[in-house]
Parts: sequence; C-alpha cells; structure tokens
Amino acid sequence: MIILAKCVILLALFRRFFQLKTALIIVFIVISILLSIIVMMQEGKEGGLTSSISGGGSDTYWSKNKGKSKESILRKITAFLGFLFMLIALLLASKYFN
Repeated sequence: MIILAKCVILLALFRRFFQLKTALIIVFIVISILLSIIVMMQEGKEGGLTSSISGGGSDTYWSKNKGKSKESILRKITAFLGFLFMLIALLLASKYFN
C-alpha cells in the first residue's frame, strides 16, 4: 500500500514537471516570435563611421531625445526579450529538464 502511494506521488510530480516544461517551451516559442518581429521593426544604423567622421548631426533634436524615441523603446524591449530568451534556453537545456 505504501509503495502504491509513493508511485501515485511520483506520477503527480512527473505530471507537474512535464506541464512546467511544456509551458516553458510555449513561452520560449512566443518570445522567439516576438523577438523576431521587434528586431524587424527596428531601423538600421545609418552612417556609422562616415557619420562620426563628418560630424553627422550630433546636436540635433533627434540625438538629444533618444531616450524617449520609438527606437530606444524597441532597443530596450529587444534587450529584455533577448535576456528572457537566453534564460529560458539555458533552463530548458539544463539537467533539470533532461
């Protein structure tokens, strides 16, 4: 009887474990899709080295208000989603889930 109770407890733990792994995989896929969309929404960096040599507009309104711009918000969201992506990837690859 005690062995049967232990088997039932182990079965319940395995069910929770697989539910957690499934939930993490779903969140991982959603984050992957969101990260792809947000990266595609961002504009490319223009000028680069050429802009810095020629002094490309360092005192413009745009350069003074970069923290409040759409690009800044997208960059912060990208960094946050990238961090979550790596964290969940490492968690799913750990020995705990394999």
